[in-house]
Amino acid sequence: MSVITVYHGSENIIQTPLFHAGNPKNDYGYGFYCTENIELAKEWACSEEKGGFANEYTLNMKGLSVLNLSESKYTILNWLAILLENRTFSITSEIAQEAKAFLLEKFSVPYKDFDVIKGYRADDSYFSFANAFINNTISLQKLNKAMYLGKLGEQIVLKSEKAFSQLKYISSVPAEQNIYFHKKRNRDFSARKAFLEMRSETDIKSSEALFVMDIIRGGMQNGDPRIPAVLFE
Repeated sequence: MSVITVYHGSENIIQTPLFHAGNPKNDYGYGFYCTENIELAKEWACSEEKGGFANEYTLNMKGLSVLNLSESKYTILNWLAILLENRTFSITSEIAQEAKAFLLEKFSVPYKDFDVIKGYRADDSYFSFANAFINNTISLQKLNKAMYLGKLGEQIVLKSEKAFSQLKYISSVPAEQNIYFHKKRNRDFSARKAFLEMRSETDIKSSEALFVMDIIRGGMQNGDPRIPAVLFE
């Protein structure tokens, strides 16, 4: 389908999104962050203090280059390398510093060359999972599994002027703070609770569990058969 419907959650009505505006510290840097799920957009629109809007648009995908991080040629490490470039991790230990440098060198993706990116959203709970992996405290297999816990789905991020030019505003649907902030908070709480339970479980066979230091010592890089396939849904 060349035309899709997307929603952007915000405390404001946004009829004309601005190119290269917003927070450069988002998952994929500057961009307009959307979802195809209106209910998630409503959650993202709400804060503890106020409600917001799910701004609805159509996006004509014709002629747009798309980086889909759910494709089989990518792994969660590619997603993580992009996060490491844009988000602020707790890089205090030598292990974390070495892991960041290695992942950026071996698993970076030229994501800035694409018009649109499809990939996971690193909400606070998800970001804490990624941070745990960088600090060598959970295995790659557990990080993969953790990405299911909040059931956030994919976000669609417009990165180029061309993509912005093919976006058409439709309407803005109110998101009630008393409903959707609680949904967002409960989703995050459930994900964190499940993660803590999973973290306390015995890992898979130690010979198969991959920690970030195993990846570094093994000199692994894109295409290495020892790295589990991406598990994004």
